Amino acid sequence: MNSNYKNPWQTHEIKNPYSNPWIKVEHATVTTPAGTPGIYGVVRFQNIAVGVLPLDDEMNTWIVGQYRYTLNQYSWEIPEGGCPLGTSPLQTAKRELKEETGIIAENWMPVLAEIQLSNSVTDEIGYSFVAKGLTIGASEPEETEELDIKKIHFTELLDMAMKEQIQDTLSLCTIFKVKLLLDQGVL
Repeated sequence: MNSNYKNPWQTHEIKNPYSNPWIKVEHATVTTPAGTPGIYGVVRFQNIAVGVLPLDDEMNTWIVGQYRYTLNQYSWEIPEGGCPLGTSPLQTAKRELKEETGIIAENWMPVLAEIQLSNSVTDEIGYSFVAKGLTIGASEPEETEELDIKKIHFTELLDMAMKEQIQDTLSLCTIFKVKLLLDQGVL
């Protein structure tokens, strides 16, 4: 995208001082757009972020609450998870919805594709979906997850987003786009 623009950065050397199954950290020696020497750090993600907003016929949805280690705070979010590179985001969304809420859905609609979640320091991208035609079952969270599941009406979810009670980027973008799609009669 935007291939008409010339890259003003010059990269001279890239080192990878750290990696784990989720991220790689790059340390680059560069020449900045101003022509001065500099450095740049990039976090390269080993997964794609995937989220899903389930909606039933009465416009109820399910959100997941969990304590986020990185922020040292509790967070309400749409069901989300990591999609290994080379794996289908839709298949990951189906898996995450079942694991985190116990819900299986018949109908899936893409909402966001390749949203850039924090492009000044990471290459993380995200996808999200709306799931409909829901069958409710028991959740099966991963051993590292301690989740609260809350069923709420979509208008309450939108209110939580507007009051900043939801702060997760992928959740917010999905909620607001779903609201626009509902207003346009697409959903």
